[in-house]
Amino acid sequence: MSNLTPALAALVHSLVPASRNDERLHDELVAHCQEILNRLLHSSPSGSTSLKFTNLLSRLLDQPVLSRKHSAVHFLQSLAASRQHSSTAPPFLPSLAPPPPVRSSPSPLTSPAERSPLPQSNGKSKAEKLREYRLQSGDSLSFIQICNPADKWLGRSHLPEHLLLRDTLYLLQGISGKYVRLSSHSGTSEDQHTLEFVDQGRYIISGPTKALIHRLSEVGYLYTRVDQYVREREGAPGVGMIEQSLCHHLQTKLTEYYRLIAVLESQMSSPNSSDTNDIREQEIGLTLRRLDVWINEWRLRMRMMSVCVEGARESHGGALVNLIHSYTDNGDPFVRKFTDQLLEEVSKPFFATLHKWLFSGELYDPFSEFFVGMDQSLANVQPLHPSSLAGGIYSLAGDGFATPDNDDTWDPEGGLKLWEGKYDFRKEMLPMFVGEAFGRKIFSTGKSLNFIRYSCHDRDWVATREKMSNTGGSLKYSDIVGLERSIDAAYSLASQRLFDVFLEKFKLLDHLRALKQYLLLGHGDFADRLMVALGPSLSRPANALFRHNLTATLETAIRSSNAQTDSPDVLRRLDARMLEYSHGEIGWDVFTLEYKVDAPIDTVIDPDTMVKYLKLFNHLWQMKRIEGTLSQSWMRIAGGARTFLRIPELDPSWHQIRVVMAEMIHLIRQMQAYCQLEVIECSWKTLVEFLNKREGDLDAMIEAHRSYLGRLVKKILLLTSKSGREEQVLNIVKDIFTLILQFKDAVDNFYNYCLSESARRDRALDTARGLYTGPSDDPNTSLEESLPRLMRPVQEYGTQFSEKAQSLVQYLQVHSDLDCRFLAVRLNFSDYYRNAAAKKSDTPKTV
Repeated sequence: MSNLTPALAALVHSLVPASRNDERLHDELVAHCQEILNRLLHSSPSGSTSLKFTNLLSRLLDQPVLSRKHSAVHFLQSLAASRQHSSTAPPFLPSLAPPPPVRSSPSPLTSPAERSPLPQSNGKSKAEKLREYRLQSGDSLSFIQICNPADKWLGRSHLPEHLLLRDTLYLLQGISGKYVRLSSHSGTSEDQHTLEFVDQGRYIISGPTKALIHRLSEVGYLYTRVDQYVREREGAPGVGMIEQSLCHHLQTKLTEYYRLIAVLESQMSSPNSSDTNDIREQEIGLTLRRLDVWINEWRLRMRMMSVCVEGARESHGGALVNLIHSYTDNGDPFVRKFTDQLLEEVSKPFFATLHKWLFSGELYDPFSEFFVGMDQSLANVQPLHPSSLAGGIYSLAGDGFATPDNDDTWDPEGGLKLWEGKYDFRKEMLPMFVGEAFGRKIFSTGKSLNFIRYSCHDRDWVATREKMSNTGGSLKYSDIVGLERSIDAAYSLASQRLFDVFLEKFKLLDHLRALKQYLLLGHGDFADRLMVALGPSLSRPANALFRHNLTATLETAIRSSNAQTDSPDVLRRLDARMLEYSHGEIGWDVFTLEYKVDAPIDTVIDPDTMVKYLKLFNHLWQMKRIEGTLSQSWMRIAGGARTFLRIPELDPSWHQIRVVMAEMIHLIRQMQAYCQLEVIECSWKTLVEFLNKREGDLDAMIEAHRSYLGRLVKKILLLTSKSGREEQVLNIVKDIFTLILQFKDAVDNFYNYCLSESARRDRALDTARGLYTGPSDDPNTSLEESLPRLMRPVQEYGTQFSEKAQSLVQYLQVHSDLDCRFLAVRLNFSDYYRNAAAKKSDTPKTV
């Protein structure tokens, strides 16, 4: 080979320009080339291997597909020089597939960037040094870097794998080993940990091995976090049942993990040779790569458990169940299956609470984890019953009625407060797999059962609970369809029983009908009798009225009308009351009827609705008064017509009075028919149809009654939806009522004058015939002088009434409610007000 040295030196000098000025580099490159030639000659003295190598190298260089040809050659050389592995797997891993290639995976551990320098070793070729360096660094080196004399990776052997395996098993348990340690820096967050490889003088750890250990140590780090969370929550106060269930499931999984680690430790054998540099892999039962395969599934489990642990620190109760449930929306079957199993265990306390609430109406939630919350101030409150019939005095404030002054009339802890205030729906605690619609049904079902038991004192609720338990399906996460079926069945049975209790046991429909008959004047003969009996008394000042007189008159009206056939329980709840009055008011201004209800009926007919009933009664009672007043005045005029014939000069005046009075009677009769037939009866029919269907819960029943009453208030009082002008039409109606009463008083004065004038003329005729029927004093004023004075208020009030009626029709014609617009058509009979409306220039806007 000595004769080839000059040729090699010239080749290196021409190919490597850096060696021209560096004699040391030049000598090393020449020596390396000689070593390659020696290996080729030793492998094949005939030179066939050299020719084959040259041929393959030329073909490789001509390939356009490979871009890193130099790296490919080194890879093939490493494969040729690698040890042969046993073809049979150890008996304890019969079905284990070959280990997968090392992939980079995210890990909270931070590995050091620098590697420990390795001193040069003796007796190793350049190729072996290159292979060791490439296995450690994973980088592609140039020919100059291979031959660099400052290479620090030369001269040390690899650390035996069984030592690294032992440390790795420690790392899987969160314990530092001898050669690999886990450390955390003070002042840093929990996620900032460092994986340190201890520098050994004799051995090195290759780069791929470090990456594999780093990958395995992630499992140990995640295990530490999960185990630390479980231990912290064991002794912490106020840990909810759902969180306790989560900790129990995590501890079960950690126990399985302990068992796996123990099995793996038992499969780790000791080396059979004292020379650690000559340990063959087939003599070792467990390797790092096989350990990675075993741990791969647990890596995913630990990641999922760690994520749940982090979320559990900020979530509670149903919100924690929602957090875990959100992880089920994953395309990975393993993740979805693991999350389903976790959620099945964690949701057991939730379903236990749900079962007690859904089938018994009892809420056992000591840690406030359920989506139903309870007001502790109402936990032991029971509604009062007949004590609410003690009565009270109402006050008239502005245009509405105030609540009773006597606390005994309405129990402040009545049924409505218990129903609406005792329990509340917490949407943030509702699990997503239940859904808000079913959550509302669950909430209503439990409330209904609780209300039936403690507010209605129903003894048959046990039978209802048995029906619900028998018809319902399972309550567990793995059977969502059965859960929905159980919720629907329980909701239906509880609602049905609640309707039965209210309609059959407590006669809710009878009480609603009594309110319609008495406070809404549905009993026409009763209202007429009461009007006739109370009329003289109510015309007196309010301070001259006494309650016992009103009560006696009310009983008389009941006994003399069809109201006497009503139930005694209904009649004993009816009472006559006076509102608070001020100076100058008369009985018509302060009189009202009152209907008392007790628990649990006051849940539906609550004090607010009773105030609306009293407002409606006041309006209808005034309308009834106007109707009675006009009827009496018309009968009086018709009865005195023969008397008025004796005064022919007054016929035009009486004709004008009858025309205006007929217009008033038409308006009042049409408004009464509108209120009773089109509003009250139609709304009542809708309410009765709903109650007869018996669908929904108590909230639906309360809402149906409120809708019924709200429709009455809006249509009877002719309220509008425009802000600031709600009672504009109602004020016009009140002005019309006042004008009618004033017109009636003016007509009475004119009627009395006509009677006196007719009597005077009769006496004068008798005196002319020689008969003495009484003194025949001459009047102070003549008829021509008295008639204008008496007719002036009649004409003024009649004109004002016509103008107000015209305005009422105009406003109703553009009212937002369709029934009110039809009322305008009925009031404007034969287009009576059309011509008058056309003359007005200021047409009102829509009200």
